[in-house]
Amino acid sequence: MQTANEFALSPADASNSKQVHGDCSNSSSSLNPALDQDVSNNCLLHCSRADYGSIASLNKSFRSLLRSGELYRLRRERGIIEHWVYFSCGPVEWQAFDPVRRRFMHLPKIPEIDSNVCFVCSDKESLAVGTELLLFGKDIMSFVIYKYSLLTNLWSISPNMNQGRCLIGSASLGETAIVAGGCDLKGNILQSAELYDSNTGSWTTLPDINTPRKMCSGFFMDGKFYVIGGIGRENRTLISGEMYDMETRTWTEIPSMFPSHNPEAEPPGTTKAPPLVAVVKNELYAADPEESVLRKYDKEKNVWDTIGPLPESSHSMQGWGIAFRACGDQLLVIGGTRYGQVVEINGWVPDAGPLRWNLLGRKYLGNFVYNCTVMGC
Repeated sequence: MQTANEFALSPADASNSKQVHGDCSNSSSSLNPALDQDVSNNCLLHCSRADYGSIASLNKSFRSLLRSGELYRLRRERGIIEHWVYFSCGPVEWQAFDPVRRRFMHLPKIPEIDSNVCFVCSDKESLAVGTELLLFGKDIMSFVIYKYSLLTNLWSISPNMNQGRCLIGSASLGETAIVAGGCDLKGNILQSAELYDSNTGSWTTLPDINTPRKMCSGFFMDGKFYVIGGIGRENRTLISGEMYDMETRTWTEIPSMFPSHNPEAEPPGTTKAPPLVAVVKNELYAADPEESVLRKYDKEKNVWDTIGPLPESSHSMQGWGIAFRACGDQLLVIGGTRYGQVVEINGWVPDAGPLRWNLLGRKYLGNFVYNCTVMGC
């Protein structure tokens, strides 16, 4: 298994590559002048984005196409999407993982983050949308969003939501994302929701959800956004879900949607993590760390069926410290092992046969995953 503790040369760094390699950039619009422009671009669209930094260091036209975002727009139009995992095993240090090449890569450090002790120590959520990674957290007297751009390989401050919040339910679909619920700086549980457009970097207020909730989870399924579980007012555990139809701009409540063991027996303000859910090919799955099993949701019956065990090595504390994500056509469990400071990434493709987890990557990073998201572009 090959792993590399390096990030491919980014577009932002490409202009400096001549310091290392000499000025070998080609001003031609094509890497191969003998090829037609469209043919050349089509070849580049099918290259792995792990190679884009190196290609950009050789060709100015390609570098411009990459930094403008036009390359990823063309990839989306032609259905060419690679899914990478982005996760942190420290408060602010991020890694990327390419599940095809099975390679780990460092993301750059968030600038001036060491001086922002409040943000480092606060609860944080992450969300990948378009070619951006958003990291939600708190400043001293307000909320703050840091944005990592795949186009520049840099972090910056992103415009905040109309209603600042943390402990949200969120998910993305292409270049659009929705956040719902959460709580404000005073700890009030929220009922509001917002939509983010990564093309404009703007937030739009949506109709309120039916039930205020925090520490919930969000996902897209069949083109609709769902928020599920969490904690409601009076600190009661919620097992309901809600579905948002973007065409009709309406929320529909789904009773008893989340497979809680016994919500009535759980103490108020439970310390359990938000539901660990993921969608592959419009099918919803949940990881249950209490019983260490994987479940699948039956949409017609509104029930959950047990499929089999989670990876034996995965370890969590009431669901904290482990991530469960959809990555293209496979489900991933990302978490630390019971012994040692090792994070493992295990994957399973539901259509590939009986449940059998495959070890995709292992790295000494610690054994607790703070945040995790998947970017497809």
